[in-house]
Amino acid sequence: MGLDKLDTIRKLLAKAERAATGAEAETYTAKAIELMARHGVDAALLAAARPGSDRIGPQRIEMQDPYSAGKARLLGWTAAALGCRWVLHGARGGKVAAVTVFGHTSDRQRAELLYTSLQLQATTQLVRVRPARPGESVAAYRRSWLHGFAVEVHRRLSTAEERAATDAPATATGGPSVALVLADRREQVDRAYAAAFPRLATARRAVLSGSGFAAGAMAGERADLGHGGGLGSPQRSALGGC
Repeated sequence: MGLDKLDTIRKLLAKAERAATGAEAETYTAKAIELMARHGVDAALLAAARPGSDRIGPQRIEMQDPYSAGKARLLGWTAAALGCRWVLHGARGGKVAAVTVFGHTSDRQRAELLYTSLQLQATTQLVRVRPARPGESVAAYRRSWLHGFAVEVHRRLSTAEERAATDAPATATGGPSVALVLADRREQVDRAYAAAFPRLATARRAVLSGSGFAAGAMAGERADLGHGGGLGSPQRSALGGC
């Protein structure tokens, strides 16, 4: 993805973060989603025409408490929707030290850009949300809220990515179809990931007791995104990501 296009998406995300109303934020969000999804497909087609121009590799991103495990899932599921794989580091006691995003350079750039904005949006809302049930732990509620936020973000991104692939114009005569290019791209990442991380253990699925999932999912539905695409399901969380 060109630097000018990334800059346009950054500006849209920033406007959504500063929007005075939910409706205004959604306007900027929709534009950012469409632009990032479309250019995700463009980058894949360009890389197919220029082998070796969009290299596969890792990028490690440190997690910060509080709610580092929830932030790690948000990053991992965002990356998965954008065609990457992911790995948790130092996952113990409900905390995660870091996440490695593994995939093509252009997809890792998209994932990092979007996660940075989503984390800010989620953190801003987390400090305000509280459970309606008397006596419920605020921390437990916020953990489940963040889980719901991440699940809904993944769903929206996956839908947007699939739509962009479907709506993309056909490639030039004699070239591979868009669907074939994207499928081959995923297979390349899967093979490289398996070679780079041959002995990963599967993490246990998170068990959250708070009642904030639905409220978090609603916030995720309103969140400012930048694109989507469905590689893996949120329910497949692992030390070797989805």
